Amino acid sequence: MPTSTITSKGQITIPRTVRERLDWKTGDRLDFTVDASGRVIVELATGDIRDLRGLLHRPGRRPVSVEEMNEAIRRSAAARFTGTEGRRK
Repeated sequence: MPTSTITSKGQITIPRTVRERLDWKTGDRLDFTVDASGRVIVELATGDIRDLRGLLHRPGRRPVSVEEMNEAIRRSAAARFTGTEGRRK
């Protein structure tokens, strides 16, 4: 069973055999969860960007194009610059 030691800075090195078995790479982020019995569960926090698809979807609302987003940002910036934000036409 691979082991690791906590340094004075609170850091550990995940043993190579564990990293290779779980396919963890340099730069991967890990989530630590402590369950009710005190066991620590370590899971890979970094995921594929495609996992975020649909995250902001709201039923009944149509998708917005990048061009529409850019135009909304331009309008908002212009309103802030002219001091008219929050005013209706």
